[in-house]
Amino acid sequence: MQTELSKQLGAEHALFGFTPFPAVAAAISRAGGLGVLGAVRYTAPDDLKRDLDWVDAHADGRPYGLDVVMPAKKVEGVTEADVEAMIPEGHRQFVRDTLAEYGVPELAEGDASGWRITGWMEQVARSQLDVAFEYPIRLLANALGSPPADVVERAHAQGVLVAALAGSARHARKHQEAGLDIVVAQGYEAGGHTGEIASMVLTPEVVDAVAPLPVLAAGGIGSGQQVAAALALGAQGVWLGSIWLTTTEAELPSPVLVRKLLAAGSGDTVRSRALTGKPARQLRTAWTDVWDDPDGPGALPMPLQGLLVAEAITRIQKYEVDPLLGTPVGQIVGRMTSERSVQAVVDDLTRGFEEAVDRINRIAGRSRQ
Repeated sequence: MQTELSKQLGAEHALFGFTPFPAVAAAISRAGGLGVLGAVRYTAPDDLKRDLDWVDAHADGRPYGLDVVMPAKKVEGVTEADVEAMIPEGHRQFVRDTLAEYGVPELAEGDASGWRITGWMEQVARSQLDVAFEYPIRLLANALGSPPADVVERAHAQGVLVAALAGSARHARKHQEAGLDIVVAQGYEAGGHTGEIASMVLTPEVVDAVAPLPVLAAGGIGSGQQVAAALALGAQGVWLGSIWLTTTEAELPSPVLVRKLLAAGSGDTVRSRALTGKPARQLRTAWTDVWDDPDGPGALPMPLQGLLVAEAITRIQKYEVDPLLGTPVGQIVGRMTSERSVQAVVDDLTRGFEEAVDRINRIAGRSRQ
């Protein structure tokens, strides 16, 4: 399952695995893919350094990368406190009322919110990059458009390829114009922030729009047959995120959440602004329902919504409040029916890929048998 891009990056398979968990990132790389650690949750550089130390020690010399979230345009002089002050009191009261309705306990004195949106702020992302460039990362990906030009230049100076996600051919062309090396075409089916064009339509559109720039297909991919389809559409690999959430190496905060993921079908997700203020696919829960209810106040724009709900999300996760408990995840959740190791997932992907290729070869009269 190699392509020119995977060979260039030193990966055995054209599988690029995004994950917030260091153990999963290292395991993906050991299994022959390229693990990409999500950095958005690291607000302290020392925490990122600790986990990159771990990944570097456990990837067995295989390639790995980092995913950051930083805007292309810088907003000067705006602090987190400035943003907090913009949140309407009515929205704060709505959060308090919703948590009270479902009996969500308060955090104990001294407990801090474990989930913050500060990783979306440019100064935080730049501090992450200062740490990351001390390591032999092979790929830097940005989930919020093209990174600033100086970041692209810095990455290239260190031999690091730069990728960014795109939900349309127009977005993809902007990445190409910004000098990026790879475009990740993320379809509607994907978990997290995603656009409105399905992968089967989006992937060939992006491939044609930015040729000969390599494209990775993303969104709803979790089988070897889908990997084969993505390569047939012109992609040079696949970008996988949701499929790793129920692996044994993952560190999801709640056994209840794991159970909900394993029980969910592909129709049990929704694109909602409830988490960050931008449409993000996630498990449908009572929490997403109240924010999407037309009779409610509606979600605030990014980054206000993320700051507004940060403590609430922490409380819901800490106390495992089943009706409200969710996570970003793609429609591929319907195939995530058991806990497996990362290696088992990769083995299943490569086996399914070979079966799909053999099937097409038989149809084309080129069977190896």
